Amino acid sequence: MDSTGQFYRSPLLEEDNSVQEDSVECTGDGSVCFRGHPASKKHTGKWKACSLTIFCSFCSYLAISSISKNLVSYLTKVLHETNVAAARNVSTWQGTSFLVPLIGAFIADSYLGKYWTALIFFTIFNTGMMMLVLSATFPLISTDPHVWPAWTYSVSSQHIIFFFGLYMVAIGYGGQNPCVASFGADQFDDTDDEERTKKSSFFNWHHFAINAGALISGTIIVWVQDHEGWLWGFAIPALFLIFGVGSFILGSSVYRFQKPGGQGSAIEGSRKLVHTTGFEFFDKAAIVTSVGCESVGRLNAWRVCTVTQVEEFKILIRMLPIWATMVLFATVLAQMSSTFIEQGMVMDRHVGPLEIPAASFQSVDIITVLALVPIYEKILVPVFRKFTGMAKGITPLQRCGTGLFLSTLSMVSAALVEGNQLQTVQDRGLVGQNVAAPMSILWQGPQYFLIGAGEVFSLIGLNEFFYEESPDAMRSLCLAFSLANISAGHYLISFIISLVPVFTARGDSPGWIPDNLNEGHLDRFFWMMAGLCFLNLSAFVFCAMRYKCKKAY
Repeated sequence: MDSTGQFYRSPLLEEDNSVQEDSVECTGDGSVCFRGHPASKKHTGKWKACSLTIFCSFCSYLAISSISKNLVSYLTKVLHETNVAAARNVSTWQGTSFLVPLIGAFIADSYLGKYWTALIFFTIFNTGMMMLVLSATFPLISTDPHVWPAWTYSVSSQHIIFFFGLYMVAIGYGGQNPCVASFGADQFDDTDDEERTKKSSFFNWHHFAINAGALISGTIIVWVQDHEGWLWGFAIPALFLIFGVGSFILGSSVYRFQKPGGQGSAIEGSRKLVHTTGFEFFDKAAIVTSVGCESVGRLNAWRVCTVTQVEEFKILIRMLPIWATMVLFATVLAQMSSTFIEQGMVMDRHVGPLEIPAASFQSVDIITVLALVPIYEKILVPVFRKFTGMAKGITPLQRCGTGLFLSTLSMVSAALVEGNQLQTVQDRGLVGQNVAAPMSILWQGPQYFLIGAGEVFSLIGLNEFFYEESPDAMRSLCLAFSLANISAGHYLISFIISLVPVFTARGDSPGWIPDNLNEGHLDRFFWMMAGLCFLNLSAFVFCAMRYKCKKAY
């Protein structure tokens, strides 16, 4: 009140800048050890701790990619679904696995913390894997002449248990994914310049590890599924998952833990944000008024926010256009587990005396990532640094834009390959015959390579962008938000694929993606995707050039 007894509107509510002096031996970001005491800089965190989370992510991704990489083959050959139905089901399931992270991250940031939330979803993940193993035993049970009569309807029972287990795997993997990833990044202290620089390397090597898991699943596990059966094909990744979760639990004593902040800046020691222009109407939430006071000298937290809380909300609004323009990249990634495999299944898959499973050719993408991550870390970053003067070489947004460009080229490459294949089929009089074309599957190499290169730039850049720009108390949620981008991309491509036969099948024409691809025009579908990717890249550049990065102190 002023001297006349009237309430007045003050400037923006200032932060409480009183910070307790940190011990030299403890971290400066408010993290604690497993027992709840301030975390020691010497005995906790850094690479010795995050390496265990990286190994856990390696095992987790090996398990889920062992399913996703050959799922379209399982649905068409074992469950006898059509190409369109299988591609749609694969995209819908993968979309679910990247949507659930929002739930897991919300629980982690608001209530349980990342560690305990991850363990809960790991339990669901393991249960789902066990159900897939169980479903794979049904064909073996049904062939036994002494089978119990209740198992005579094994086909329908197999469907029910398989899909129930499949979606438990999606929920379990999706819920733990942002928790483990951001928990690993939390092992580096943001208030320490040296550790903060290493955090960028963590995202590179984390992505390297999950692609190493994908390489094993896409070669060895897929081969086991095709040649030794699905029982072993599901049991082996289930064992890897158990090893990964065990290693995650064993590292509990060396981890650094951030207390859940309840979606506000409640983490002790968290950084404050500088007030920015733009979206200024939100600043009213940080202005003291009579309705914001319950009593003299006391503010109602439900009505009056701090500057940092307002700026955190502005950050989320600013990130939305970046998030939206990265959705098309996820639709390109989805092609590797659906249309690319279907394209490879009707090509000549013999390389010398060996016959390559169509799903295994995704290994080109994985090998590309494994090769380019060290090259990016050791060669490209120093080169970029000479031109930009930045410690990281280029910004996360610049990495994302480069990846979008490469994904557009991938769709162009896929369209050219399919066009040449259809021309070969027509020249040899194979139209209408459901046989493999004489064109080698090796021609798919460039499209997989370009997507892999795009991943090194876009996926890692997007995760780093959301982690760095997110409020300190909402990092799991924002990292999950970046994963939800992939979910949206899978749902979008599932919707697009569903519309393709509606608009392209006319009379005797079977449409662009029929069961017999030799009668269709999959090349036109790829050209359409290339055009959408180019338009999306233009929109991304427009949004990225206008994005304002956060400033913390």
